[in-house]
Amino acid sequence: MNQLNNVLTLFFSLLVEAMPFLLLGVLLSSALLLFVDERKLIAIVPQNPLLAAFVGSLIGFVFPVCECGNVPVARRLMVQGAPISMSIGFLLAAPTVNPIVFWATWTAFRDQPEIVFMRVGFSLLIATIIGWVFSTQKDLRPLLQPAIARLMPTPRYRSRRRKKNDDSVSDLLQSGTFILGQSGKPFQLDGDPLATAALVANPVLSKPIPVRLQMMLDNVVLELRELGGILVIGSAIAAIVQVSVPREVILSLGQNNVTSILAMLLLACVISICSTVDAFFALSFASIFTSGSLLAFLIFGPMIDLKNIALLWSVFKGRAIFYLFALAALLTFLVALLVNLYVS
Repeated sequence: MNQLNNVLTLFFSLLVEAMPFLLLGVLLSSALLLFVDERKLIAIVPQNPLLAAFVGSLIGFVFPVCECGNVPVARRLMVQGAPISMSIGFLLAAPTVNPIVFWATWTAFRDQPEIVFMRVGFSLLIATIIGWVFSTQKDLRPLLQPAIARLMPTPRYRSRRRKKNDDSVSDLLQSGTFILGQSGKPFQLDGDPLATAALVANPVLSKPIPVRLQMMLDNVVLELRELGGILVIGSAIAAIVQVSVPREVILSLGQNNVTSILAMLLLACVISICSTVDAFFALSFASIFTSGSLLAFLIFGPMIDLKNIALLWSVFKGRAIFYLFALAALLTFLVALLVNLYVS
């Protein structure tokens, strides 16, 4: 009975702290997605792939969406002709590098401000690197689902050194040819121009204000229903783990520089908790796990988790998701290990 009381106390404390940030994040992201035209951002993006990836990673401060809203925005950016590096950078960084998540993380880790700034800094670094890697893929369409690829604009340039029957897979991605499985034939764009124009124009923005307000409210209800359920489940799991799992087991995992990171990477992927409230979940492990492992959870979870993979699958083919997953996991592990070895 005492254990049940402890579980309920921890569970409700997590919910009470996290729910206001979830509500604020859903309200703001819904309003921006329905009232702001992201095409205007594309015009000011640098042409340099590395700078474009960095700028894309910062757009979360303008479009503060969680990992449930970043995929639709990134898809629109790609279809509207945004640089590949910018789209990928936004996709990976926006759920973390935004004012709502910064505020929530600061509230949770006010006694450890270094966690807050390292989370933002390393998320920016990882998203920029991965965006730059994907920018070497001059034509992203072979890595996209056919429905999205047909709406992509034709690349403006192509190397003259390439043979006519050469695929468009970059050298940096060629090492995984056995996963890519390219046919070697040129990828043809045969999308309907009218359909492309309709998607690029974002028809929601042409609707009257009262209609958009109603759509915003409907979107808020839908996101709260989905994300609220995930928050409840995540909080329950955190409370149960803290109370029921023997402390010796948790300490043996949490205090080791390597196993603690691996455990939190796995937990971040499985729990799939929203980035606006994941800091409160991680806080419940702060006294047991290393700082690097907490950062691994806070960085990797918003980039790649189980529910996000389903959303990514609507845009990317499996091989692209594999590369996103592998690169994000590897880079997160490396920075978390450096924190454990040299900062903690």
